[in-house]
Amino acid sequence: MIELIAGRFEYWMTGALILVGLYGLLNKRNLVKQFIGLNIMQTAIILLFISMSMREGGTVPILVKGSQAPIMSPLPHVLMLTAIVVMVATAGVALALLIRIYRRFGTLEEDELLERSN
Repeated sequence: MIELIAGRFEYWMTGALILVGLYGLLNKRNLVKQFIGLNIMQTAIILLFISMSMREGGTVPILVKGSQAPIMSPLPHVLMLTAIVVMVATAGVALALLIRIYRRFGTLEEDELLERSN
């Protein structure tokens, strides 16, 4: 049983991070805390994809004469690099919107925002 947990540690940690992010996203009423929960979930998904792309005994995709080692695909790493760039861009837009909301309504609590917007 312990080999099952220790052998797949990165998957357990990814699952834990997704649950922490989901908790922050669903149970918190402050928009900044929801934003942090969403970023934790995005980071966990990137960690999941990177850890799934690793191979036991794999090498980098460079051709070497006489090498019989399995080659890891660079595609997941490239896609996750793109996902990180998109995550940073959306984080910037989200923070700008949060600043605008705070300047307009003076709060970032959902209940107070709903009350003040009516």
